[in-house]
Amino acid sequence: MNRSSNVPRKGILKSGTRSLQKVHGVHFADARNARSLLSMLKDISAQIIQRAWLSHTNKMIFRLLKHAICAAEFYVTHEILKKVAPLEAKLIKDPTMQCKIRFRFRGETFPPFIVFKIFLHTDGHGYKYFSGKNVLMPSSKAVVDACKLMGERKFHRIIMEDERIFPKSKVTDIMDVVTMQDYVQYRSFFDEAPAFSGGRNNSWRKLNLENIPRTMLMYDIVHYSESGVISNRLRNEMKFLLQRPVTQEIHKHQLRIVSEIRGPYLTVQPLYRPYKQQNQVKFLGRRSKQAQMKVEKMRKVYLAKEKNTSEVTEPKTGPSGTKDNYHLHSIF
Repeated sequence: MNRSSNVPRKGILKSGTRSLQKVHGVHFADARNARSLLSMLKDISAQIIQRAWLSHTNKMIFRLLKHAICAAEFYVTHEILKKVAPLEAKLIKDPTMQCKIRFRFRGETFPPFIVFKIFLHTDGHGYKYFSGKNVLMPSSKAVVDACKLMGERKFHRIIMEDERIFPKSKVTDIMDVVTMQDYVQYRSFFDEAPAFSGGRNNSWRKLNLENIPRTMLMYDIVHYSESGVISNRLRNEMKFLLQRPVTQEIHKHQLRIVSEIRGPYLTVQPLYRPYKQQNQVKFLGRRSKQAQMKVEKMRKVYLAKEKNTSEVTEPKTGPSGTKDNYHLHSIF
């Protein structure tokens, strides 16, 4: 009876433990899933915050760069060009040359870099570039003389260069122009082509950080966009520069701030610190309590000595309020 009654109880216990293990396994699985879901939600929320912050900083940098490019075009064109190309800067100063320098953004990634190009305005009269490639005819004697002066190797190199450039840009000569689009392509090719092959060599050139004067806030803006390090000058003017210019006067004032020549900020600290300020110096807490008590005790002793010496040096006054003079008593 006892043996037969014990057998089903063992089976019941085994089945109960198995069911409990299954329940615990389900709970553990649910807890793991909840933890993984919570960590995934945290990662997603962190990515959303990071993207929002990056978009905010990118917009801020783009606004500052836009101020820098406008200030460079309207206020400090000659100062920048004087560092990039001094000869061209002298040519632009000539009143007979109606030149205009334009600045643009370029680049496949953010932040973009600044490029510039020189344009010549002729008021609709046009201009003529003299080039040996366009003036000398292939069957003329001048071409033979040019080949003798240049040398056959250099002469053939220029001819092969033309053959190499032609597949890239189908419009390389005025004879290839058929439509208005061809004419625009020919003008752009003529600007970018080097001078030795008959071009103007006037392409869009990159403006480096070394070409901008350090005394201008424009340098700090470009340096901040490239390195991410903000200077104290830019931090002080950031709030006003990021404001939306409601009127034209505010916009001009922002451009003046960016292009204004300023001296470097120097923080001069006094070499001597008064005694009262020395007592107000807060320590970093690296000293022990015993050392602090010892210093406080020595300070009290020093102050007491100073007080005693000051009392001794002061002249004593008599009961009538007059000062006693021991030298006079000794004489009389």
